[in-house]
Amino acid sequence: MAELDPIAKANQDFVRRSMAVPLLSKEAEHSLAIAWRDEADEKSLHKLMDAYSRLVISTASKFRNYGLSSADLIQEGMMGLLHAANRFEPERDLRFSTYASWWIRSSMQDFVLRNWSIVRTGTTASQKSLFFNLRRLRSKIEEGSGQPLDAEGREEIAKTLDVSVAEVESMEQRLSLAYESLNATLKDDSDMEAQDLLTDDRPDPAVVTMTNLDGESRRSWIDEALSTLGEREQIIIRERRLTDEGLTLEELGSRFGVSKERVRQLEQRALCRLKDHMTNCVAEPLDLLHE
Repeated sequence: MAELDPIAKANQDFVRRSMAVPLLSKEAEHSLAIAWRDEADEKSLHKLMDAYSRLVISTASKFRNYGLSSADLIQEGMMGLLHAANRFEPERDLRFSTYASWWIRSSMQDFVLRNWSIVRTGTTASQKSLFFNLRRLRSKIEEGSGQPLDAEGREEIAKTLDVSVAEVESMEQRLSLAYESLNATLKDDSDMEAQDLLTDDRPDPAVVTMTNLDGESRRSWIDEALSTLGEREQIIIRERRLTDEGLTLEELGSRFGVSKERVRQLEQRALCRLKDHMTNCVAEPLDLLHE
């Protein structure tokens, strides 16, 4: 018989010890809780934790169908049990075990939601309720009708959980998806991973570098050519040709106090001067064109 690995053995030993510890009476619970709260008595805390770690184990078994490690679930549940011990108010007429059960379950639910899928599944109370109840309600409805879940069934689930039908449909779709790591090997005898088959649609790095350099050169040529124009001509070219939404001739005419025809004439003259300057400065005129 194969030996258990150290983690599995430690988990098994923990379960065995926890189930052997007797439960506490209500009076004993309150006495220990007061000692921990008022005197920071760690022995009292340990007695509470030991006595009700069986609640953690029992709750963890209810989440075994989510594909997560029982050891991790128990660890999260113990954190919930510790939160319960720190927040419990002994003066209230409530059993510590009842109060702790809520914290244990909540901690495990949060852990499942964080780790069940690589895609974040739910954060709101309604999404949590859907995640943990959808399968059960769907199975109940399908067994009753003998048919797959339909629109009427989704409306029934939405009403039961006080959520919208759209939320039911969205969660149903998420739960039906299968996620796989990109680092998963395609075959047992192969080192090829799923990510090796992904195509990269981005341009070649060398092309990107050349394009960026060409763009910088063109901008430099344009800035140099613009510097040969007068201030008013520079404004016209920049506002009309070098912006996504250029100003109209009429708008520029109003700014300069001239007619739109005069602005058009200034623009044409400036364009001719720019063309002449850049043609003389650039060795290969085709370099001015974008590919």
